[in-house]
Amino acid sequence: MRIGVPKEIKTHEYRVGINPTGVKQLVAAGHTVTVQSGAGVSSGFSDETFVAAGAQIGTDAAKVWSDSDMVIKVKEPLPEEFGYFREGLILYTYLHLAAFPELTRELLGNKVTGVAYETITDDKGALPLLRPMSEIAGRMASQVGAASLERFGGGKGLLLGGIPGTRRAQVVILGGGIVGTAAARIAIGLGARVTVLDINADRMHYLEDVFGNAIETLYSNPDTINASVAEADMVVGAVLVPGGAAPKLVTRQHLQSMEDGSVVVDVAVDQGGCIETCKPTTHDNPTFVEEGVVHYCVANMPGAVPQTSTIALTNATIPHALAIANHGVAAAAKASIHLARGINTLAGACVCEPVAQAHGLEYTALDSAL
Repeated sequence: MRIGVPKEIKTHEYRVGINPTGVKQLVAAGHTVTVQSGAGVSSGFSDETFVAAGAQIGTDAAKVWSDSDMVIKVKEPLPEEFGYFREGLILYTYLHLAAFPELTRELLGNKVTGVAYETITDDKGALPLLRPMSEIAGRMASQVGAASLERFGGGKGLLLGGIPGTRRAQVVILGGGIVGTAAARIAIGLGARVTVLDINADRMHYLEDVFGNAIETLYSNPDTINASVAEADMVVGAVLVPGGAAPKLVTRQHLQSMEDGSVVVDVAVDQGGCIETCKPTTHDNPTFVEEGVVHYCVANMPGAVPQTSTIALTNATIPHALAIANHGVAAAAKASIHLARGINTLAGACVCEPVAQAHGLEYTALDSAL
């Protein structure tokens, strides 16, 4: 199979869809890999390292797309890339289609096979291709939130961990999954008081086993959200509905109960966000203020640490990339229910039910589309 790896064009997106180690595995399996020139430089991978791994270097994005049976990316394609879509193309990347109706229409209209990292599962029902980026984004959420609380970051001028004789910041995390746990780990390490809200009793038991008295867990409902957000100096939105739009748990009214200069970090922004007032921002201009509260809503947070992110992402994505390249999408999907769940669009049909529900589209069962 001919595999293309174009350079990411999202603002300050420095990751690349695969590292040289992943290229070696694909080439060893008999596939041709073309990497756009400069695609990996910001992640610490020069064109020369890709060539040494067996890749070809393409100078033109359009040619990388047009000459490939499968394109491996990191982020969802932007409108400037929609012109590269064509029938039969396999696109293997983070898609987050529930948040992008225009992209969904373009994939369907051009009969692109869209395989989304974020809906591929494993034997435990977890999302293994989302996990590494979730861990990075969760850890970064507490870091960027702490910086945003500083006066120079627009915040109230509060040190997350305080010092003796002063109060520590109250951090409220909505969701105790991978993102929430990673955010809690860093916030606790920085000395904050941390409360995690979730609806999974087993997960809350796990968090208290891991963090002990350094954390408080609460069952998430409107009353506990109201009370917790009102007392929070920083709120981290870490709620995920696999393949679907994130629920709006924090409203504008909630923000009005927070002190001016407080901070919200919505890690779910690429799925529409779980904080009503959030809108996607970039690393160029990461924050804005709404209702006196600083909002950090960068949709590609792990792009700020591209070397770590690219290595971790390739580790997770390469097994399924090999399966698709070796056997084709149909055979690979029939062999693995977990990979099958990653297919969102196929031959003009929406085969991911949460995406269909998000946009009012007709849902087609994957078996029927195949």
